[in-house]
Amino acid sequence: MSERITIHSKLRDYDVEFVDDVFQTIGDHPDPLSCLVVDKIVHERFSERLQPILDSGSHIILEASEKHKSYDYCGEVIQQLLNINVRKNSRLVAVGGGVIQDTVAFCASIMFRGIEWSFVPTTLLAQADSCIGGKTSINFGEVKNKLGNFYPPSNIYIDAQFLDTLSVEDIKSGLGEILHFYYYSNSAMTSALYDNYPSLIEDRVGLKPYILESLRIKKSVIEIDEFDQNERNKFNYGHTFGHALESVTDYEIKHGLAVTVGMDIANMLSHFLGLMDRDTYQTIESNLKMNFPKYDFKTVDVKSYIKLLSRDKKNVDDQLTCILSEGPGKLVKRKIPMDQTFSERITAYFRSH
Repeated sequence: MSERITIHSKLRDYDVEFVDDVFQTIGDHPDPLSCLVVDKIVHERFSERLQPILDSGSHIILEASEKHKSYDYCGEVIQQLLNINVRKNSRLVAVGGGVIQDTVAFCASIMFRGIEWSFVPTTLLAQADSCIGGKTSINFGEVKNKLGNFYPPSNIYIDAQFLDTLSVEDIKSGLGEILHFYYYSNSAMTSALYDNYPSLIEDRVGLKPYILESLRIKKSVIEIDEFDQNERNKFNYGHTFGHALESVTDYEIKHGLAVTVGMDIANMLSHFLGLMDRDTYQTIESNLKMNFPKYDFKTVDVKSYIKLLSRDKKNVDDQLTCILSEGPGKLVKRKIPMDQTFSERITAYFRSH
C-alpha cells in the first residue's frame, strides 16, 4: 500500500509517494517524452528490471561520483541529452542518489529555461533528505556545492528495495543526515534510532518510519522557508564542518558520515563558547560516535581544512557563519572569528579523535 506526502512549494507542489515496486510504477505509464537518466551502479544492480523500460524509450547512463557533480560534467550531460533529442516538452526521470539528483535537477533547470523532471531516489540519504526541498547543488573547483538554484521535481517515488543493495557505509551516511534533522527538532525518535541502530544497519525494512519522520521534519521547515533565508539555515547544522571534511579527505568520507563528525565539531565549539553544557555535549558525542566513519582523523591536513572553511559560501568577512547548538531542538546561527583560538580547537579536535 502506497503512502504519500505532498510538499507545498512556491515553484510547484509535488508529491513524495512510497511505492512497493517503482519499476512497475514507471513501466506501467510509458511516456514517449520521458528520458531516463540512470546511475551506472543502479543500472548494473537492477539491469533485469530496468532494461525493458530503457529499451522502450530514451535514456542515458551516468557515472555518479562526487567528482562528477561539477559544472564541466553537467555540460557533458546536457550535450548527451541534446544528442538524443531532448526538447522543451521532455521530462527527465532521474534514478539514483544525490549526485544524480543534483546533476539532473541542475541540467533540467537550465535546459530550455527549465524542463520537467522526476526523481527515483535510490540511497537512504536521498530518500530521507535531499529528494525534497528543491535545491540543486554542484561543485565548482574544489569547493563543494558552490553553484546551484531551486528547482523541485514534479514527483518523487520512494522504493525501499533499493536500500537492500547499499553498503553499510551508505546506510550510515543516510542515518547521519536523518540524525541532523532529529537534533534540529529534538525528535522523539532519536532515542529509538540509537537503540535500534545495529538492527537498522542490517534490516533496512525497518528504516521506513525513520525516513518518514525525517521528511516530515524537513517538510515543516521548507514550506515556511523554501529559499533558505531564515529557519532553513539551521539545516546547515553539521554541514559547514562536514563539507570541508569531505573535501579535505578527497571525498573518502561519505557525506552523511562527514555531517555526523561535523555535528560533533559544532557541538564541541558550542561547548567551548558556553552554549552547550558539558553533560549534553558528552552525551550527544557518545551517541554520534556510533555513526562515525572509520578514519584516522590525525591525518587530516588542518591548515587545508580551515582554508576550506574560510571559503564557505555563507561566510561574512573573515568570520565563519555556522550553526551551533544549545542542545537538541535549540540550534542557533553564529559567526565565529577564524582566529588562532579557533585553529587550536580544530587542531586539538582532530588530534584527539
